[in-house]
Order: sequence, then C-alpha cells, then structure tokens
Amino acid sequence: MEMNAYQQAALRTAAPKEKHNELFHLLLGLVGETGEIAEKAKKIVRDKDSDFSQWDLDDLTKELGDALWYVAVIADYFDVPLEDVAQLNIAKLADRQKRAMLGGSGDNR
Repeated sequence: MEMNAYQQAALRTAAPKEKHNELFHLLLGLVGETGEIAEKAKKIVRDKDSDFSQWDLDDLTKELGDALWYVAVIADYFDVPLEDVAQLNIAKLADRQKRAMLGGSGDNR
C-alpha cells in the first residue's frame, strides 16, 4: 500500500481536526501506542532473557500499525502527506550514512 493511500484510509476512522483538543488526543495516543510496544519489549527483556525471537509478531504488527495510524493522522493534521514524511526521513538517514553520522545524537548531525 502506498503511504498516501494509507493516510487517506486512516483518516476515515479519525475524528475531525476541528474537534476540541484533537491534536493533544492524537499526540497522547501516539505516545501510548509506542509505550505499549516498549512495555512488551520490557517484558521480553525481563521474562525471556531478551530473546526477541519470542516476540509475538502478529501482536507487534498490530501495535506498529496503531502507531502508524497516529503518525498518519498527525501528519494530516498539519496537511503533510505521509509520503513526504517517509521520503524526508529516508533522505535524512541516507545523508547521515553518507557522512558517517548515523551514530551520535541530535537532529542536526
């Protein structure tokens, strides 16, 4: 599925942008979904000696999809096509790789 097609499909289940506090709701939702992924990873570290091959991939895929939904809807909130988000991210990482700057920290490296 193409990124912009996914974004348009995701918007069919989103609340209107004009809804009171909708952006705040979306941001909290994204944090919550990524927190769920981190929580499940923590349990693998704690209970399965960090053996991530034991991760339930169907469950992980669903959680990643929930996070992607929030990213798509937040991008639309600001009229940013999801395709642009993806392309800019890959270009940024390719530039960092070319300059041997994948490691380290900070946005402007």
